[in-house]
Amino acid sequence: MTGHQMSTDCQNYTDTKRTQRNVIRLTDKVVKGLLAPEKGSKVQYDDALKGFGLRVTATGKKAFILNYRVKGRERRLTIGGYPEWTVLGARKKAEELRREVDCGNDPLEIRDAALKAPTVHDLFERYVREHLPTKSERSQVDDLSMWTTKILPVLARKKLVDLTFTDCDALHRAVSKTAPVQANRMVALMRKSFNLANRWDWMQTNPAVGVRFNPEVKRERYLTHDEISRLLAVIEGRMDDTSAELIRFLLFTGCRRGEAFQAQWDQFNADLTVWTKPASTTKQRKLHRVPVSSVVTALLEARRRATTSDYVFAGKTGQPLRDVKKTWQTLCRNADLVDVRLHDLRHTFASLLASNGQTLPTIGAMLGHSQTQTTARYAHLFDDSLANAAEIVAERVQSRQPKTMSDSRLKR
Repeated sequence: MTGHQMSTDCQNYTDTKRTQRNVIRLTDKVVKGLLAPEKGSKVQYDDALKGFGLRVTATGKKAFILNYRVKGRERRLTIGGYPEWTVLGARKKAEELRREVDCGNDPLEIRDAALKAPTVHDLFERYVREHLPTKSERSQVDDLSMWTTKILPVLARKKLVDLTFTDCDALHRAVSKTAPVQANRMVALMRKSFNLANRWDWMQTNPAVGVRFNPEVKRERYLTHDEISRLLAVIEGRMDDTSAELIRFLLFTGCRRGEAFQAQWDQFNADLTVWTKPASTTKQRKLHRVPVSSVVTALLEARRRATTSDYVFAGKTGQPLRDVKKTWQTLCRNADLVDVRLHDLRHTFASLLASNGQTLPTIGAMLGHSQTQTTARYAHLFDDSLANAAEIVAERVQSRQPKTMSDSRLKR
């Protein structure tokens, strides 16, 4: 369909007298034999179906049309071009459209709405404008990567209203072949995005709901006391290295690396004993106030003497460090640490709290967890202390057990 045809369809059609003349039964022979007008266009109407006809332009192009009245308006809709549409096919479509009109619907309005319906790419653009800025910097990078490398290459042109569970499930299975964990994160992102689309009245259901996630094995890698000693020893040899100091800071605070990268002096109290992380740097987007140890305070005092930047861990330009991957790899190699991620320092911090008798609520407060189930992953680390407690109870119970009958008779 040409742009000119669409423009013609969208205007009100008011020439009712024209529909009352030039009427004949449309057949393949009649349609083939219709000649083009010298200029403009002409319509040959069908004598059996009201408003159904064939439009012929001066260039010889032919298309089936339907004129109808709805809500007091005369409308014209182009069904399709000839010979792509046969007379029989166009007639059946015109009959369907007529039934729609009889029900009070406007087929042309419905078609226009469908053409203008937002696509997955439209959702991406609005997500980036309105929702992405509410997330942490790291989450923004991850979201954009999944959108641009996984979702959009497959679904960008898909209308949201036409999106199905099968579309989402197929994409998840395709990504799962090479990146099963990332495939799960992608579906979580899709579910959130489609929920937003529901809120914006762009779609009525969430087609990503029900996609079955791939099994994930939670990492539980904690540094042993010996590994911690070796790591600190190699860090001590790089005391003037800002990235090494940041890694030491991670070990002694259990914070997320993004929080450390964005740490500024105005987030700490005057004597550097309390760290108040702004909501913009935390994963939960909530203010997190937490005391720090005397070791961290000493580290901060040394950093404050060594830098004039507003950031605690700044590079040569005064801007915050953005990555310490190379330094971490070097430290692990020199400390003989195997299969340890930077994030495992956070797990290690939590494990040390648990093994030294701190409660789960305390651990959650130190780590900035907003949900108790997040901290619950460390519950098994209390097994030793709980076992000791169970033994204490057993000993106390046994010490208060009444003497047996045999013992009583012996005394008599």
